[in-house]
Parts: sequence; structure tokens; C-alpha cells
Amino acid sequence: MPKKRMLLTVCLALVVGTAVLMAGCQKIEYPRRMDQTNTLYVGVVQSSFPSAFMPWLSRDGIAPTIASMLYSTLFSTDDETGEFLPNLAREWYYVDAAGNPIVTESGRIDYDRLETEGTKNLVNPQNGKTENYLTVRIELDPRARWSDGQPVTAEDVYYTLDIARNNCLANHAGALAWTADLLHLYSNSGQLQLQGVFTYDHGAAEQGYRIDESERDHVVYLHVRGVLGAVTSLFTTVLILPQHVWEPVVSRECQLNNRNPDARMQSLYQNPMGSGPYVLDAAMSGPSQIVLRRNELYHQTKEDGSPLYTVETIRLILYQELNVAIYAVMQGHIDMLDAGLSPNYVRLFEGRDDLFVSVAEGIFTQTLVFNANPVASERTPMRDLLANEHVRQAIALAIDTDMLIRLVANGAAAPMSAGLIRKSLTDFFNPNADILSGEHDVRLRQANVLLDHIVPERDEQGYRLLDGERVSFSILGNPGEIELISFLEIQLQKIGIEIRYQAKGSSPETTYLWTSRFDMTIHGVIFSLVNVDIMLNAHFAALGRTSNYGRLVEPDLARGIEEMRSTLNLHRKHELLFNLQPAIAELYYKVPLYSPEIVSVARTDRYSGYHVVPGASVFNTTNLQMIRKADADKGAASSSARDSETTDETLATASKE
Repeated sequence: MPKKRMLLTVCLALVVGTAVLMAGCQKIEYPRRMDQTNTLYVGVVQSSFPSAFMPWLSRDGIAPTIASMLYSTLFSTDDETGEFLPNLAREWYYVDAAGNPIVTESGRIDYDRLETEGTKNLVNPQNGKTENYLTVRIELDPRARWSDGQPVTAEDVYYTLDIARNNCLANHAGALAWTADLLHLYSNSGQLQLQGVFTYDHGAAEQGYRIDESERDHVVYLHVRGVLGAVTSLFTTVLILPQHVWEPVVSRECQLNNRNPDARMQSLYQNPMGSGPYVLDAAMSGPSQIVLRRNELYHQTKEDGSPLYTVETIRLILYQELNVAIYAVMQGHIDMLDAGLSPNYVRLFEGRDDLFVSVAEGIFTQTLVFNANPVASERTPMRDLLANEHVRQAIALAIDTDMLIRLVANGAAAPMSAGLIRKSLTDFFNPNADILSGEHDVRLRQANVLLDHIVPERDEQGYRLLDGERVSFSILGNPGEIELISFLEIQLQKIGIEIRYQAKGSSPETTYLWTSRFDMTIHGVIFSLVNVDIMLNAHFAALGRTSNYGRLVEPDLARGIEEMRSTLNLHRKHELLFNLQPAIAELYYKVPLYSPEIVSVARTDRYSGYHVVPGASVFNTTNLQMIRKADADKGAASSSARDSETTDETLATASKE
């Protein structure tokens, strides 16, 4: 049986088994079937739901999605254009020494002036070095409110950014990383050494920044490093916290990110106070469901003044098994799945006019990352091989990405250039970085020629030998990547290299990656115009607790990245980004495997108007703003009977095939 059909049959059989199991439960009443209110039922597949909703606490599972709906950042972004869109703040610009906006007549950033008039210098007290910095003025939307009705003010922004920089109070390494380019510096003992956030009540006038009395609650000035991308994570990653809620509770003894919270802190974790489009209904939420209600105080609206988000209530339903969740959406127990599905399942949805199947372009790339420069205590003869660029090149050449996409991703993926910038970013994509395309047979011969000069000896099974030992590497992965790693195992046999699967576990960065205790790992990366300043440095230059897991040290590349980061000439910046792509590709350090499409499904009997959003499942903010409640009088009972009959018949027929 061909592999693709075999995988399909296995998946169908699993769902059929679930259907048989469910058949004995026909008397169960499912709330969605009879619910005529504007309530969206969303299936979430994970082991458990979070019980705490402090927005910086967790990045696992559904937690960051919920946090982003309860709280708000200053701005959001358009990934294609790199522009910042209003959120809690409505406007921003760089200012000169006199506090005047550095903008053109049309109101856009004047990059020519910024390069000559925008930078100032200061001495960093932590290292004694002189740093260039830019001054940014932010204007908050005066309509923004916390869900208790109090206004969001400049002091909330000050408090959030200030505590993010003070690890003695925050105890959150992520917050330090998000605000790394903000020149608001604390000592290790928690003493403010250099102020970089200014409001009416926090030194703006003393610094020479003008804030009128009428705008005292809505204007913030920031000092950021002289990097155009320095504002990105400050604007789009940091969820702003309410000062009046957290300041009375947080202390050195009771830190914001607290693994052993006292009763008062635990209550705040479980009853979040945010400024986002939804609020948590804590009384209705529990281990098996989370209920979100539309925040009627949310400041952003449609042009006609109606609520921006059309869905009034969201019920997130926990499923610990994917097949049970799929059956639930097909039977009408839920409206949609917040889960990316294998393309194997798409066959189940064919011919169903009551289902919307979203196949969205992927925006992240699965890469194979090499431990190119382990710490001294983790060096081995085998890992020393991976320090050799030609060994990495041979491995990269040996991987048949077209076959990988066909068999492992079942065609629902796209190849990615070795420069790791998407081809859809046409103004910035450099075709010269696409060095792993072409006939696979030719690449395979090239790979073997390279290795014949480095490890020519082989054992009786054809595996290469290093000092009499088989050349063998482990690839760190999670259970969902076993099939991918098995494919790589077969591929690399063709060049005499043995591959084994190694489980990542629950904390791979701490356990394996930052400690250099790995050979290779599977890692998803996203590079866009919005994040390249931060992410290229984090993936290819910075050492320590960064995404440069293999501790690559390549001075020329690091200098190129730093020049791209630090130039204030936008044309030059884009030119450098264009030129960096071949340099990244030719190091064969993070080898692209594929960019997976995201397959998801929703029902159309209660809601209509779904959109396919690149990089997202069907459960996304665009759909929460766009979908409309369908006619509530369609007859839930008849729909239920038809769903059950059609689903069981479809599953049975598909399984026979």
C-alpha cells in the first residue's frame, strides 16, 4: 500500500473507532445544538487547560491565545508591510532633540532625517559603552478601558515596561528579552540605573519632553537603541498590565511571575483584569471549558460604532484526543477546532456543505538545526563533525524536500529557500539564496562526494565510520515529529549517516538546547519584515539563552546582521536583508525542510463568513470580527440527525477505501 494511502486509512480507522464509541452515547444533550445565542463553541486539543491567566505566565497550549484576547499590546502589525496598526495606542513617531516628530509631509517616518537628526548618545552604566538611541513618542487611545471601567493610562504603560526590566519584581526572563532594546536599565539588585520610559508623572518635563496637561494620561516617551526594529517587541509582544491591580500586590517577596502565589496573587491569576476584546467568565470556566464574554468596554469598534468583534461569547471545550474532537465538529457538538489538522483528514470533510475547510499558507518553516559549536563539556568526535560546514552541507543536500512534502506533509506544505525568507515577500526575497533546489539525484551525488573526503570508510551496512565508530546522530523532536525524523533517517542512510529519534521532553531549551546536549533538533522559525532585527540576531548571532541553539559563531554574518539592525537608512536596511539571505543559506546551519500549510475546519450551520488567514487556524481574530450568526431557526434536531447519519456513512465508506 502506498504510504500516503496507508496513513489516510489509519487516520480514518481511528476516527471510525471513535464514531463507534460515540454511538452508544446518543442520549447525551450537547448545548451547542439547542443554543440560539451568539456563542461560538471551539474545540481545543491539549492535555489540560490553564488555571491561571496572568498574561506573562505561560506560552504553552491555549494560554497565550487567551492572554492575547484578555489583554492588549500597544500596536499590532501587518506582517506583509511591516506597518504597526493601532491597538491600545493610536499613533507613534520618532522625535528630534526638540521633541518634534521626524515625519514627512504625508505623516510617514522621514528616514532621511531620522538618520541625521534622530540619534542621540548616552553611556550605558552597565558596561560603560556609549550607545546611540532614538526617542519614540507614543499616544494612547483615550477610549481604552480596563474591564473594570478604569481608563488605560500612560502610567499603566510605564508600570508594565518598568517591571518588565526589573527582574527582581517580574521574575520573568521573557519580559527581559521582549524589552531588551529599551534603555531602561536595572541592576541585578533591582536598582534603577538608567531611565528610559518617561510620562508626565515620571520625568518627561525634566528630560525636556513636552506633554500638555490635556494629554498627561495618554503620552509616553521611550528611549530605545538606535535600531529600527527596537520598537517591534515593545509594541507588539508586551501585553500591558493594569497598574492599579498589580502594583499593590507585587513585591520582591511576591514576584509577578510566581510559581507559589499567595491567596491574593492566585485570585488575580484566576480573575484577570485586562483591556482586550474579551473578558473571562471565571464562574463558568473550569478544567473542561473556558468561557470568554465580549468586553463591551473594548475601545476599538467598526466604522459605524458597532462592536469590532461580532462573536459575543466563546466557549473553549477541552478535548484530549484529536480524533474525538474531529468527530465532535462533524457531529455538530462544536462549531470549530482550534487545531491544525493533518491533510489526511481533509478527505473526511469532502462533500459536506455544512463545513468550511481552511487551508492557510504557512508562515513558519520547519528547520533542521545543527549543534555547530557545543560548549567544551559537551563536545564529542561526532559533534565535531557537525562543526564542519561541508558535513552540514552534505546532510542538507541529501534531503529530498519534494518527497518530504509529498509523503510527510501530504502535499500541504511549500518548500522554503535556504535564506529562510518567504518567496511571498517578493520585494525582499533573494532567489540566490535558494541553493537547495534542483534534481535530488544530483544533490545526492554531491553530498557523497563531500563526505568521501571527510569520512570515506564505511561498515558492511554502508554507514560511514569515524575512528571505527558508525557516524550516528540523534535528532531532538516531539512525538508529532517522529514521522518527519523517520523520513530523515531513511534519507540520510543514502549518504551513510545513521539517525535516531530523541524525545525533547517538556523543557527542551533548559534540558538540552541551551546546555548543548544535542546533535540536531527540529525547530520552527518565522522571519518577517517585522521581526528580522530581533530574530536574525537571536537565531544566528547571540549566544546564551537565545534561539541560536547550536551556538553558531560566524563573525562576518554577525557583523552583517548588526549593520542591518543598526542602519537607520531604510533602503540600506532592505538591501542588507537581501544580501544576508545567501550568507545564511551557505552556512547550512538551519536547513529548511518545509513550510507547512495550516488545515482547520469549522461548521457553517450556525456561523457564516469565514476567512482563510495566512499562518492561522480558522479560530483567529479576523474570523471573530467577520463571521455572522446564521439563521437560528434551521432546526437543531433535524440538523443533528442528518449530521449523525452523514458522518457515520462517510466514515464507513472512507475506511473501506
